[in-house]
Amino acid sequence: MRMIISGGGTGGHIYPALALIEDLLKQEPDSEVLYIGSTRGLEKDIVPKKGIPFKALKIQGFKRSISLYNFETVALFLNSVHKSKKIIKDFNPDVVIGTGGYVSGAVVYAASRMHVPTMIHEQNSVVGLTNRFLSKHVDKIAVGFEDAIKQFPAEKTSFAGNPRAQQVANIKSNFSWNEYGLDDNKPTLLIFGGSQGALKINQVTAESINHFNTCNYQVVFVTGQKRYQAIMNYIDNNQIEVGANVVIKDYIANMPEILPKVDAIIGRAGATSLAEITALGIPSILIPSPYVTADHQTKNALSLVKNGAALIITENDLNAKRLTENADKIMNNESERLSMKKNSYDMGCRNSADLVLDMARSIIK
Repeated sequence: MRMIISGGGTGGHIYPALALIEDLLKQEPDSEVLYIGSTRGLEKDIVPKKGIPFKALKIQGFKRSISLYNFETVALFLNSVHKSKKIIKDFNPDVVIGTGGYVSGAVVYAASRMHVPTMIHEQNSVVGLTNRFLSKHVDKIAVGFEDAIKQFPAEKTSFAGNPRAQQVANIKSNFSWNEYGLDDNKPTLLIFGGSQGALKINQVTAESINHFNTCNYQVVFVTGQKRYQAIMNYIDNNQIEVGANVVIKDYIANMPEILPKVDAIIGRAGATSLAEITALGIPSILIPSPYVTADHQTKNALSLVKNGAALIITENDLNAKRLTENADKIMNNESERLSMKKNSYDMGCRNSADLVLDMARSIIK
């Protein structure tokens, strides 16, 4: 297969695309893939390091207020569509897939105008602006949440989960908590606000360390690299002792290898994170980011909550008492934890990448 894939801006769009590429090359090693991203997104750094051919377009998103910025945005979009057509013509793909982000809007739209088979993957339970626009032009639509189906044309749309889930589910981990000075036989709680860290989660977790020091479970607290020093300064200034069962890290590079060893997780409710959690059947306490479009993380989280796979705390309600009470509820009750684990695992889609590729093959002429 010759495939162009486009997704950019955040890891939530990039990692599902990379998982699709990995699965395609396992199934059809002679396939050729081209990744088209933006000059501004994380993909410009992540994708080339994977050895995947990459081209970048200059593009930006719309502001919701009326401004001259939006005229520049339109001009960049039209220019990106023009450049995409040339790239597509030169590469001659069998299919073009968009995984979200503004750059995928230009690339997939250009392909549809050239009558190249096209499809999109929507990771979230609330459809983004780019995929809402593309839904009128593509041949197939894959969604990661059942709730998203009704937001698209029914005849084009199918549930396929998130390709990242299949990638994570297939990782064989030999990781031991001994590497962090912890006990492999103790239940482990991971607190992780994302690669950049989450300010409120970090603050409340730091305030909860004295409680965690006394627990029968162990805690791994990942602050994010940019926020690590501020947290350590807070701990020092407040003379908080970090007990033997609490480890604070700025970043964990091998997170997919660690996740299978985690008994519960506290974190955000991004689509890719939830795909990983459910693929492995990890109980969770979700604190949705209030700073995302259409509050989609809350809607993502509620899909797990209603299935008994997660608890939820809004950021406005987040404090040390609420955090520790919920953590104790899961970590000190093995039957509760195992029930949530089963419910989480039942929600996982561990063949998602296969399903998306099968959809892509169904539209290749």
